[in-house]
Amino acid sequence: MGVTRLKRKDRRNKTTSRLEVQFLKLATNIELGSRSAEKKGNQIQKNNEALAKAAASN
Repeated sequence: MGVTRLKRKDRRNKTTSRLEVQFLKLATNIELGSRSAEKKGNQIQKNNEALAKAAASN
């Protein structure tokens, strides 16, 4: 049997659910000492450092 093609609504649901999951992963609050603590050298941390430097130089 050939590969079945998703109907438009299913394709939409697939992408929206994927984006939703991605958004939720990014939006979760990370508490100190929790199992989901940020790794050292995390991109968010690097971004914050760069922003802090930029703010300090102004």
